[in-house]
Amino acid sequence: MAIYRENPYSAFNFIVSLGGATGDGSEGTVIGGFSDVSGLGSEINYAEYRNGNEKPATSRKVGNTYKQDDVVLKRGLVGSTDLFAWFKAAREGRHERRPVTITLLDEARQPVAVWVLTNAQPKKWTGPTLAAKGGGEVAMEELSLVHEGILFE
Repeated sequence: MAIYRENPYSAFNFIVSLGGATGDGSEGTVIGGFSDVSGLGSEINYAEYRNGNEKPATSRKVGNTYKQDDVVLKRGLVGSTDLFAWFKAAREGRHERRPVTITLLDEARQPVAVWVLTNAQPKKWTGPTLAAKGGGEVAMEELSLVHEGILFE
């Protein structure tokens, strides 16, 4: 996969696979590419503990649970309703957990890093901001995902 090199990989060349009926994320099966992926993160919670007979007057940090950051996907509105349909199904109680795969590509479009979100589900869908100012903005939609873990390959 990733090969060590002095220059870091660019962040603008990636593929997102939403699993399920939306395809595997490869070219030709993607309905509208994503322009932004953010929130790939995790945080470990620590509890403070100290024995009453310990000489140092400080507590130890004991790792326990961890939490996952929400991942946000953004794309230009392309007429596909797949993101909203997934969100709507969850809103109506039909929770479809999916593996979501984010693949970073090098300059030759070869995979160099893969992040897999385990059991991802939609949390929030945001539609485009529409304004008649005559600007050159693109109509964007956004989907926030919750998940149960990140695997890094």
